[in-house]
Amino acid sequence: MRAIQVKEPHDLRVAEVEEPKLMKSNEVKVRMKAMGICGSDMHILHGQNPFASYPRIIGHEVAGEIEGIGDAVSGLNVGDKVVIEPMTSCGECYACKQGRPNVCEHVEVYGVHREGGGREVTVMPENLVHRVDSSLDWSEIALIEPFSIGAQATYRGQIQNEDMVYIIGAGPIGLCCLKMALNAGAKVAISDFNQERLDFARKWGADLIINPRDQDVSEALFNWTSEMGANVVIDAVGTPKTAEQAIDVTSVAARVVLLGFHVDVSRIAQVNITKKELTICGSRLQTHRFPKVVELFNSKDFDVKDLISHEFALDDVQEAFKLMEEMPSGVRKVIIKL
Repeated sequence: MRAIQVKEPHDLRVAEVEEPKLMKSNEVKVRMKAMGICGSDMHILHGQNPFASYPRIIGHEVAGEIEGIGDAVSGLNVGDKVVIEPMTSCGECYACKQGRPNVCEHVEVYGVHREGGGREVTVMPENLVHRVDSSLDWSEIALIEPFSIGAQATYRGQIQNEDMVYIIGAGPIGLCCLKMALNAGAKVAISDFNQERLDFARKWGADLIINPRDQDVSEALFNWTSEMGANVVIDAVGTPKTAEQAIDVTSVAARVVLLGFHVDVSRIAQVNITKKELTICGSRLQTHRFPKVVELFNSKDFDVKDLISHEFALDDVQEAFKLMEEMPSGVRKVIIKL
């Protein structure tokens, strides 16, 4: 079978690999149909993901159809359309016992630590396979995983009805956060240097868009919130400067959610944290968010298909990655049809 493989950094290919077989009674065999390209896939290609080993079949935003089930599988059937939850945990460490398997000491992500879903067939344990409504198309189903990241950020920020939320960055994950915050009943401002992305965010329901090239971010936010500041800030960019800004523009008793993995140090005054009694937290992967997001996608009212800006055939995967490298400002979400 064919698979999207990064042989080594900067070497992306469609490789012939052995097709996996059902080996355990709790496993499900899935004929893969669509894969979204994520920033982490780009990092693996560029040799910038410290968790990945090579060669690696990438892909964790994936959708497929069940074509085989083990004897012990009871909740799924051949022919079901499914999305795969691409994360495993040990169940024994402190994080797992606290109900937070996303930060398990031994967490592994399919497509990073393990072979991913960017292949024609994969085999997964039943508990990581979620059935979706048969009316959803394959590309749409592949969006469920990135929206689980947005759902996690919303959960970590404890976003409530009527909260004033500020999202830094209108890339794919920032847009997923926008949609999930709006779904929670919040009012949402979002910033980016890319006006096309901001215009799309407005179309998607953002109450305020801010281009830092044209506006002072703090001034715009404090005007928008009647000088209160944002109740929740989600930093979907993850640089030292955006982390600093996230804290500066908060209201009292606010929550700051950091999604970035930047290793450089931010300069943050402790007084701003203590005086406002801020809650600052990280957000990584997701904790039990898949069922909620699947339910939203199944509802038909949660229409997010227009997040997809480009689709490519499997044979054109190199062209797809090249597009993302050369025209990132013109891309929202790229889907590979498997």
